[in-house]
Amino acid sequence: MPDEKTIEALNQFLQGEYMAVESFNNFISRLEDENAKQTFQEVQKQHRENIDKLASYIQDIGGKPDENLGMKGKMGEMKLNMDLGSRTDANEIIKKAIEGETKGVNMAEKVLRGDLDERSRDIAGEILHKDRKSIEKIKKLL
Repeated sequence: MPDEKTIEALNQFLQGEYMAVESFNNFISRLEDENAKQTFQEVQKQHRENIDKLASYIQDIGGKPDENLGMKGKMGEMKLNMDLGSRTDANEIIKKAIEGETKGVNMAEKVLRGDLDERSRDIAGEILHKDRKSIEKIKKLL
């Protein structure tokens, strides 16, 4: 039987990755700069791969991946829409993306400080490493 705390922590992490994909849908639809759009699509693709890896792992250890955005995700999406309004300024969007990615990494780090077994911690660490690289990739657009 899988450790419930581990599955809960991994599912929180999974939720963050889903929120990132949704946010990037929003950013990409507003970007006019093709280079920025392509970079954002690469970052979004990375988040989708993270989701696949996490969801599969949760199933492998006998858990059930929580694959809906949930209330927190919907509220975050509404806030992002209000913050951006009708803006399509690439620098504004890039700054919002960096802010969101950084918050996501910080939240994930908090979740992962909990009681995870070594394998779960390794997988989560790998994903966090990729998320940090994504932040660097986005920063280069400024």
